[in-house]
Amino acid sequence: MDIKELTRAEEQIMQVLWQLGKGFVKDVLDVLPEPKPAYNTVSTIIRILETKGFVDHTAFGKSHEYYPVISKDEYKNFAAEKLLSGYFDNSVNRILSFFVKKEKINLKEADEIMKLIEKLKDK
Repeated sequence: MDIKELTRAEEQIMQVLWQLGKGFVKDVLDVLPEPKPAYNTVSTIIRILETKGFVDHTAFGKSHEYYPVISKDEYKNFAAEKLLSGYFDNSVNRILSFFVKKEKINLKEADEIMKLIEKLKDK
């Protein structure tokens, strides 16, 4: 399946659906932080996510219970690959160096990551 990039609002809704596992629009709205968007806004975003293939639903009369079709790990892999190829020329060294410089990762963690990568290369 071809995964599409999510907008910030779509990703926020997906984070809630991944957390809940499934839910109605009201359930999603209950979890969103203040200021909460309008019910119709959340409903529209969920329908867009359904069109994009991220979400499906089970109908209960006029109500729909929505659930993720694409897992958080699948989207995480897509986003990581996009970040690595789009901004770091597919270089793990460049991305690690970036995070070390921004103090988002310490040198010990970077060293552990590099050891893990070397271990994976040997397989």
